[in-house]
Amino acid sequence: MARILFDIETAGFDFDSLEEPVREYLLKWAETEAEENEVRQSLSFYPLTGEIVAIGMFNPDTGKGAVFFQNNSNPLLPFEEEGIRYESGTEREILLRFWETIKSYSQFITFNGRAFDCPFLMIRSAVHKIKPIRDLMPNRYGETHIDLLDQLTFYGASRRKFSLDMWCRTFGIKSPKESGITGYDVKDLYMSGRGLDIAKYCAGDLKATAELLSVWENYIRFSNNR
Repeated sequence: MARILFDIETAGFDFDSLEEPVREYLLKWAETEAEENEVRQSLSFYPLTGEIVAIGMFNPDTGKGAVFFQNNSNPLLPFEEEGIRYESGTEREILLRFWETIKSYSQFITFNGRAFDCPFLMIRSAVHKIKPIRDLMPNRYGETHIDLLDQLTFYGASRRKFSLDMWCRTFGIKSPKESGITGYDVKDLYMSGRGLDIAKYCAGDLKATAELLSVWENYIRFSNNR
């Protein structure tokens, strides 16, 4: 079975650039300055108030992958480093590359992809009038999409949902957070023209998730064929 792991990085739009009715709606329930700041800082969580700045894809069986990313500084030619190919483009261009790549794979692997990455990819594609080539949200209990957050919480039986960083630290996997970058830094990096730094952070997420997949497959997943 050909399988691919994917992950995205997002950045919220500048709050003051949003239309006034949108700003009013977002702040409707913010009663304090702290709550208003929280709203401003959460714009990257939603495809209506943020955009995709990097899409990473990784084949756990070959150890090869690619990161398609927005780069608003000097243009970069595609290049490869440590098994990852880096290519830059606009949000629309990197989404087109994503769909073109994923069409040849029969299984998708994510961490929290059903709740975040997949809806974000679908909605942002629709914004750019791009029709999805594959269904990223098939039956939750099937084999087409393995969401490791679902698997590691046993589909919600374990109520606390820990981050990828926490799972990595538990199993002795190098966490991408050790680079000093977190998802909260992405917008500032993007605005500073550091698209490649975001892309490399995304590549770290991909490799960490691939190692987590291996732990799940070898020590947690139950198979009747054992």
